Amino acid sequence: MFGRMNRKYDVVVLGAGPAGLGAALGALDAGAEDVLILERDEEPGGILRQCIHAGFGLHYFKEELTGPEYGERFVTKVLEHDVDLAPNSYAIGLAVDSDGTKEVRVLSEKAGITTVECASVVLAMGCRERTRGAIRIPGTRPSGIYTAGLAQKFVNMMGYLPGRRIAILGSGDIGLIMARRLVLEGCEVVGVFEILPYSNGLTRNVVQCLDDFNIPLHLSTTVTYIHGRDRVEGVTVSPVDEHLKPIAGKSWDVDCDTLLLSIGLIPENELTRSMGANLDVVTGGPIVSSTLETSLPGVFASGNVLHVHDLADFVTEEALRGGAFAGEWARGIRRPRDTIHLVAGNNVAYCVPKTLSPDRMQVIYMRCKQRMQPARLRVGELLERKLKFVVPAEMISLKIRPALLEKFHGDRLVIDIVPEGS
Repeated sequence: MFGRMNRKYDVVVLGAGPAGLGAALGALDAGAEDVLILERDEEPGGILRQCIHAGFGLHYFKEELTGPEYGERFVTKVLEHDVDLAPNSYAIGLAVDSDGTKEVRVLSEKAGITTVECASVVLAMGCRERTRGAIRIPGTRPSGIYTAGLAQKFVNMMGYLPGRRIAILGSGDIGLIMARRLVLEGCEVVGVFEILPYSNGLTRNVVQCLDDFNIPLHLSTTVTYIHGRDRVEGVTVSPVDEHLKPIAGKSWDVDCDTLLLSIGLIPENELTRSMGANLDVVTGGPIVSSTLETSLPGVFASGNVLHVHDLADFVTEEALRGGAFAGEWARGIRRPRDTIHLVAGNNVAYCVPKTLSPDRMQVIYMRCKQRMQPARLRVGELLERKLKFVVPAEMISLKIRPALLEKFHGDRLVIDIVPEGS
């Protein structure tokens, strides 16, 4: 029920974005009876509410939806199952009793500070954007500097334009989508500047949002100075060398009144860290087993809080599994400990999860370090898959079935991405 919060539940889910909604449904499917979703915003849906562009649901629903349409389908399902959904509520702490019961400390608009008991918890807090302070761009501190996601909220939900002549630093997907959105609103996007030699967004977004609108993408280029006293008046941009250092003497000035930052996303794990869960230094998210359980027994994680995904569809699929394992835990079902450790090998930045169990089908998510075309994915000596190309911006997923792992007798399984023919 919307707005209701009792004192005891089987599963408590932190966040009502695509991960939290999916996790709640997964927990119900696994037999959990009482599920609570805590959401810090006034409405469920998370980032989906401001993503009015199409492109959602192609994998999960096999049809193209906007972000609000995609989110509404899951909100409807959740409320039909009588899940309690508490908006304007923050989880500010979590403690584990000696008997394994979790106590979630909640700050809410209605109840103030209270405590909710549960058997298991799903972390689904999503991620946040990097800001100017994260990369320390020199220059003045005028108005007109926004993260791309904030600009998206201004335009799509509040009806405000951030500016008229816009430069975008970084080629993350939100920045690419906002480049197109702002042109459609009559703004001029003077260019997208990416410090890396490749785009950090999906290939389809580069084509549909930049190429189709004749918006220039400057690779191996970054903003090295911001001009303006009260309002942004322009930026200085510079090409960079192979070490990502600006090349002296080759800078040029770009006239603009707004700078959008699309320079990466960070999993929202301050609460996770304060709870004492082990974090992955590469992903910034918690280290999880094949059941998506963190180092804290009965605490699970799914979605962008675990590792930043490309598509909401993949977030949903992962969250449904994480929620199901949380639901099983609440019913007293304990899975055997994983016996196989995954190792990120050649050209693999990370793997999620970190461990596997040979008794069930599992999905491994990974990203490469460098572009490669064509490539071959190798999972020890168990499996090889040919890939047309791999780029760091696009996640790779792989299903591993129990029949395959039955052939493996070690405790370390190395995953490599190598050039085709090697």
